[in-house]
Amino acid sequence: MSQKRKFDIDAIRAEFPILNREINGKPIAYLDNAASAQKPEAVMQAMQGQMEHSYANVHRGLHTMANETTEAFEAARTKVVSFLGAAEASEIIFTTGATEALNMVAYGLMGEIKSGDEIIITKTEHHSNIVPWHFLRERFGAVIKWVPILEDGTLDLDAYKSLFTPRTKIVSVVHMSNVTGTINPVRDMGKIAHEHNCVFVVDGTQAAVHFPVDVLEVDADFYAMTGHKLYGPTGIGALYGKREMLERLQPFNGGGEMIADVFEDRITYADIPHKFEAGTPPIIEAIGMGAAIDWISEFDRAEVEAHEMALYERALAGLKQVNAFRIIGAAPNKGAVLSFTLEGAHAHDIAQILDKYGIAIRAGMHCAQPLMESFGVSSTARASFGIYNTENEVDRLIAAVHKARKFLS
Repeated sequence: MSQKRKFDIDAIRAEFPILNREINGKPIAYLDNAASAQKPEAVMQAMQGQMEHSYANVHRGLHTMANETTEAFEAARTKVVSFLGAAEASEIIFTTGATEALNMVAYGLMGEIKSGDEIIITKTEHHSNIVPWHFLRERFGAVIKWVPILEDGTLDLDAYKSLFTPRTKIVSVVHMSNVTGTINPVRDMGKIAHEHNCVFVVDGTQAAVHFPVDVLEVDADFYAMTGHKLYGPTGIGALYGKREMLERLQPFNGGGEMIADVFEDRITYADIPHKFEAGTPPIIEAIGMGAAIDWISEFDRAEVEAHEMALYERALAGLKQVNAFRIIGAAPNKGAVLSFTLEGAHAHDIAQILDKYGIAIRAGMHCAQPLMESFGVSSTARASFGIYNTENEVDRLIAAVHKARKFLS
């Protein structure tokens, strides 16, 4: 095992030039990491360096730069294999993000769905893990069944077990909620799904950022992740699929690269992973995501998680002192995401006031309307913590929310 870097918050922050910026005359306190994280210099340099020194389209090129770019692109795929604990590089499909990855699975399974077949999802899902399944409901008559949540935001696992029937075909679950930070017991849920011969899909968009993921241990048939929340670029993500599941899946996009032969009366597909990577891929972005994986892997992930959770606990303790504060989602097993409301104050107003103090949070329904309805709210304010955030930023958040509460009373 390679030596891990010492966790030095000042050194870490020095690698993010954007953190030197001021907003409204105040140092930026960027607490919107669940939406998208900032990028370290290592990622920006890897992308710029590739474009400056060796760029060409990948695969099938016979010249030097095509071969060099292909090597860098496929090296990024190998990094995702290691990062997710997959078995082989052919099980990793590059996508534009987790949204495309989940749509790819839903589309690829369409041919197996008949009217009345059931798909189980949970109330904790992001819209990207809801809408693709609604497509199967609209177009093929599938029935969507919902796993409810308990008061603290954890899933009702007894209800989950009761939803299965002989018509249940697919279970799709978020690993970690982008609203509450709740970490769902995906390993146990997957075991139950497989006992009922269901395809088990996991949205790992948030989870892959905050703690180590082992897709073989989870036993997911498919696992989606994205790059831009992982300190990497936008426009890139990955879908892990078991080899036998990817062979079973129908292609999502058609075009160059994903075919073996094209005739007037028929086509044959390329082998996985290329079967699912039609057209010119996001080459530079994939290399950037690989650099982000290299960067975050330099640290002890448990130490990073402990740092983020310490910030969460500090924020929660301070915000509990604010009049009419309500936390949304207080599950015992969760990541560093804090959603809250202030009675009588709209989340958008809270976010705008905090911005005056240089504090960036997210406000709204966070693409999770069914979860909002479960909690009886239309929106929340959300602070989400990353590797570069500090205790001082948390204290500024608490002070600014106090001021917002006073102003909005």
